[in-house]
Amino acid sequence: MSTPALTPVVVRLKLSLLRNGLRQSGGRKAAYIASAVFALLFAALQLLGLIALRGHAHVEALAVLAVAVLGLGWAVMPLFFPSGDETLDPTRLVMLPLRPRPLVRALLTASLVGIGPLFTLCLLMGSVIAVARGGAAFAVGVVAVALALLVCVAFARAVAAANVRLLTSRKGRDLAVLSGLVIAVGAQVVNFGAQRLGSAGLGELDPVADVLQWVPPASAIGAVHAVGEGSYGRAAAQLALTAGALVALLAVWSRHLTRLMTSPDGSTLPTAETAGRERSSTGLARLLPSGRTGTVMERSLRYVWRDPKTKAAWVTSLAIGLIVPVFNAWQGTGSVYFACFAAGMLGIQMYNQFGQDTSAFWMVAMTISSTRDAYVELRARALALLLITLPYATLVTVVTTAMLGDWRRLPEALGLSFALLGAMLATGAWTSARFPYSIPQEGYKNVAPGQTGLAWISIFGGMIAAAVLCAPVIALTIWLNVSAEGDDWTWLLLPAGTLYGAAITAVGLRLAAPQTARRLPEILGAVSKG
Repeated sequence: MSTPALTPVVVRLKLSLLRNGLRQSGGRKAAYIASAVFALLFAALQLLGLIALRGHAHVEALAVLAVAVLGLGWAVMPLFFPSGDETLDPTRLVMLPLRPRPLVRALLTASLVGIGPLFTLCLLMGSVIAVARGGAAFAVGVVAVALALLVCVAFARAVAAANVRLLTSRKGRDLAVLSGLVIAVGAQVVNFGAQRLGSAGLGELDPVADVLQWVPPASAIGAVHAVGEGSYGRAAAQLALTAGALVALLAVWSRHLTRLMTSPDGSTLPTAETAGRERSSTGLARLLPSGRTGTVMERSLRYVWRDPKTKAAWVTSLAIGLIVPVFNAWQGTGSVYFACFAAGMLGIQMYNQFGQDTSAFWMVAMTISSTRDAYVELRARALALLLITLPYATLVTVVTTAMLGDWRRLPEALGLSFALLGAMLATGAWTSARFPYSIPQEGYKNVAPGQTGLAWISIFGGMIAAAVLCAPVIALTIWLNVSAEGDDWTWLLLPAGTLYGAAITAVGLRLAAPQTARRLPEILGAVSKG
């Protein structure tokens, strides 16, 4: 009896998992479809934009840089952000008698199914059309697109396989936090580079592109441009470099996959010293309120300090929240209102509160028997977040104001920050109850298969709602700044924003509590999926 080919089986398995995940609820299906439409619309706009730039003197530099950034994104996004690629987790196949090479082939093919690869394909096609000149260049472009796409996917899978146990390892959590910090800094470097590009033109990219055209997967685009210029030797070298990178990444992936599926995971095995260590209450516990509120606050703060994924998310938010306003102020192009970015980034941590508990949420669910219990649970989680967010947002605002020397606007900037924070706490509590999703403990994913669209809708929908809720404070700020006599009253924005933020938080918690109590079985099922 012949053995069926592995690749079609794995592809069908991935499609089945995705389809079954979408069948669980109409809301999840709608969220996935909406996120897919948004991503594909953005990809189509990028494709049209690159085609429109065809013939521009510096379009090759832009295309090379865009593909290089895309390759970097494929490497880091699956580790630290909700992933759009729901490729199968190889650790779930450990008990099956599979050889590394066929498994790599099958998983690579399965990785090409999804919104992320289609988005990448659109950008690569747009880059080739933008830089290709002549039939030979377009012919090479077909090969270049295939190689670049495979390099991106293989890069992501190789990095993921090397770090699949990192974020769940107690020894590796500090490295995960450091990686998140590096990503945060790198993202802001790209942001400031884009700002400079907007004022100086695409010609500023030429020196960077001259280097990146030899770095896969951007080297594939460089090969297309080289063929158009008649430099066939350089084009062959760049294509060979891209193909070599693909072979090397597949080899690295295969090696890590073999080690992952044959070596025991000792990261979760406690030592005798750890197992026998007596756990006592910390000094922080004595400072917190008594009863359920203090217990929930301490548990939330322990998650921030001990859970690798939660800690990485917090450190990344703290870093970005400081980098954006400070770097802009340092460049002389910032505003004191940029300090609100700190409150916004930290407010995101209120979203998917129950998903952060993962399968352990069932112990919390057992203690919630009424709307009052749900309200106290949500309120305590919000208070734990405020212990970090309030002083940090204040510090970032003061530092930004000091760098700009605009002390007159400090009260209104603080008021806006506190109002925004309150709005995000309110919407975060509500979306946590209405759109919960699972954060798998094992592996590198931050969203369980079938829940990616739900996660994006929860986060971005909540952020849009928070911005709408802040509209009264924003309108008051604008009115006081444009009014002839408003400058004498801008200090009122600090107490007004603080009171408004506190009030909107209280209202949000009150509205989220009955949702939490009523939908407890659905929440438990959603967050336990991973």
